[in-house]
Amino acid sequence: MSDFTDIEKKWQEYHERKETFRAQNKSKKEKYFYLVEFPYPSGDGLHVGHARGYTALDVMARKKRMEGYNVLFPMAWDAFGEAAEGYAIKHKIHPKEAVKRNIATFKEQCQKMGLSFDWSREFSTTDQEYMKWTQWQFLKFFEKGLVYKAPAKVNWCPSCKITKSNEEAAGGVCDRCNTSVEEKEKEQWILKMKGYAQSLLDGLEDTNFQDQVKSAQINWIGRSDGAEIKFDVKQNINEKIEVFTTRPDTIFGVSSVQIALDHPLMQNNFDKIKNIAEIKKYIKDTEDKIDSELAEKSKVSKGIGKQERKQMRKASFRQEKDKTGIKIEGLTAINPMNGKEIPIFVSNYVLSGKGAGAVMSVPAHDQRDYDFAKKYDTEIIPVIEGGDLSKSAYTGDGIHINSSFLNGLNNEEAFKKIVANIEENGLGKAKTDYKLEDWVFSRQRFWGEPVPLINCKKHGWVPVPEKNLPVTLPDVANYEPTDTGESPLAKIKDWVKTTCPICKEPAKRETDTMPGWAGSSWYWLRFMDSKNNKEFASQDAMKYWGKVDFYDGGMEHAARHLLYARFWNQFLNDLGLVPNREPVDIRIAHGMVLGEGGVKMSKSLGNVVKPDSIVDQYGADALRTYIMFMGDFGESVNWQEDGVKNCRKFIDRVIRLGDKVQDAVNSKVIEGLVHKTIKKVTNDINATKFNTAISAMHELTNALEKQEKISKDDYRTLLLLFNPFAPHITEELNEKYKLGSVLAESKWPKYDEQKLIENEIEIAVQVNGKLKALIMIEKDESQETIKAKALANPAVAKSLESQSVANIIVVPNKIVSIVVK
Repeated sequence: MSDFTDIEKKWQEYHERKETFRAQNKSKKEKYFYLVEFPYPSGDGLHVGHARGYTALDVMARKKRMEGYNVLFPMAWDAFGEAAEGYAIKHKIHPKEAVKRNIATFKEQCQKMGLSFDWSREFSTTDQEYMKWTQWQFLKFFEKGLVYKAPAKVNWCPSCKITKSNEEAAGGVCDRCNTSVEEKEKEQWILKMKGYAQSLLDGLEDTNFQDQVKSAQINWIGRSDGAEIKFDVKQNINEKIEVFTTRPDTIFGVSSVQIALDHPLMQNNFDKIKNIAEIKKYIKDTEDKIDSELAEKSKVSKGIGKQERKQMRKASFRQEKDKTGIKIEGLTAINPMNGKEIPIFVSNYVLSGKGAGAVMSVPAHDQRDYDFAKKYDTEIIPVIEGGDLSKSAYTGDGIHINSSFLNGLNNEEAFKKIVANIEENGLGKAKTDYKLEDWVFSRQRFWGEPVPLINCKKHGWVPVPEKNLPVTLPDVANYEPTDTGESPLAKIKDWVKTTCPICKEPAKRETDTMPGWAGSSWYWLRFMDSKNNKEFASQDAMKYWGKVDFYDGGMEHAARHLLYARFWNQFLNDLGLVPNREPVDIRIAHGMVLGEGGVKMSKSLGNVVKPDSIVDQYGADALRTYIMFMGDFGESVNWQEDGVKNCRKFIDRVIRLGDKVQDAVNSKVIEGLVHKTIKKVTNDINATKFNTAISAMHELTNALEKQEKISKDDYRTLLLLFNPFAPHITEELNEKYKLGSVLAESKWPKYDEQKLIENEIEIAVQVNGKLKALIMIEKDESQETIKAKALANPAVAKSLESQSVANIIVVPNKIVSIVVK
């Protein structure tokens, strides 16, 4: 049993030959669809972080098959995008060749770990057949008016030389290289995603996402219910300051209005502002501070442009600790509810473009406003009962005061009444706002799906005819991004030149490509029917497989990738192209695998652990068992190679148990523990508590080691339970001892509730009231047998030497009391 490599290869080849893990589209079995986020096939290969997520769902999939389900557990490759292109540029090879090579590496690693993927459904997003359907679906968005091209402020990464979505540039830095992004204006293809904001919120009710995943979706969509209110400017009757607030009911407590650094109010009323020089200095000082912070953050020494400063403000205004402002002398706002004159401040924490670039300040009931009011000596007007305003703002619910017609109302009642009043009097309107923005869908790079549109001087933008899909990339040697931000495809004149599908006149292809998110926004659908060349998936296949039942991925993708996928699926559902509005039922997120000492694994630190080396040294089963035993699946865990060694030792113990297996063995002594273990392992796998499932098998192994002989049934039960974790060695042991059919093709063991009660009980033996020993008895064993066991115990026998036993009292299942003269 020492040569695990041969054993693992033997059983991997067996299951490949027998097609054990192949899902069937027309099965009468109940289906179950497990999905892991398919990886970017980078040159670094898989690491143990991948292995943790993949093995977890592999354990679940193996068990589910043994329970009689038709399980779809597939794997594919998300091979377009900047990760693949960046690797190719770095290693001076074509992306096509880099992807091919890297996919081969990834697949070999998956197979060495014994992952039970259905490889018959494998594909890459770069496959022409897959590209065809990605482009076809994009054209459906175009046909339905959900795609438009417009000038858009985009995030430009000067290092990667590509545009980044807002999500990819969160925090003002590129998510790939951590370089500070710059803001540029370019013509971009944009998908109307914001229009689906409420639908995406509503759809969450039809899912069973993990709480933290659901919260990530809700927060990213960012619904705010409130009102847009107009404040007059006293010195200019034509000027209005519009603010959006989620608390219009507190309007009687407004003591100032804050505006963004570049609010048009200043340009429109330049001659009326008395301290304009002071304001300009404040703005410059604020921008200089941002320059300094940004330079430190990105570790660049070059000057930072105005557009980049704006991007920095977008990312950091909410986190600004030192919230400052400067009062505009010469301009005041008018509270539309009571006509009260209030000051206007230019403030560093008001985001340009958010709402209308202005906020109303209610210090009594917002801590940020409270701190600002204390700093700049503005009024603090309580309009809700509660709290001690001498110490802090009161942000709770309560009855309205000092609020005219709102007095005596609670928050909800006051909200409704003030919004109605604002609308009736033309002072503003009710408004629901969302943080979610439309999806900038263009990328000015080579390695992506070409946008399948043609620009004709006469007919404008025209879709490429379906018969001409996919539009493929030209076979060229030079594909690097340009310094100007123009797509490299634009330089390939022969590829750009084409004819209009309508008028047959000369026209030009679109040279932008799609983002890497495009191919990953519908891949689960292709898994349902991956060989279909007539449609992206048949209705019959999609109706059978339905939603993805269980989806695992990193928490870093719980917002944007999942949101893109849900948006894409809802759109296809609106067209009747897919049967379910929501694509996924359960979505969880697993914790990271950190390096030894709790630091994040990275190439620069040299602490990345690849599964290959662990498999070669300890075997795939030891690796699989360890990464499932490391800790709570939802929490980050530290890698420790000693843990792998200990799991290998546990496997060796399971192997040695085979020496005790005999045909005729009475296993009633551990019958209760066996059934208890079946229940525990079954329930824990379902709940992703893999570490405690393994602990339960440790306990059963301990009990079996204490037996002189063990039955074939008990040993096979242990192997069945352990098989999803250690699928190779358990099959080998099952075959060696002729315990039954191949485990992966067998039924998952069932427990009997009646047998969960422990059959073996530990009771005390006393001599004249003093504890002498603890003995094991079978539940409800006869008193005569119990007496014999007590007297045979060495410690008891020694205490009775030269003594005369007067009486032996047995309290059933509790104690043996021996009385001596």
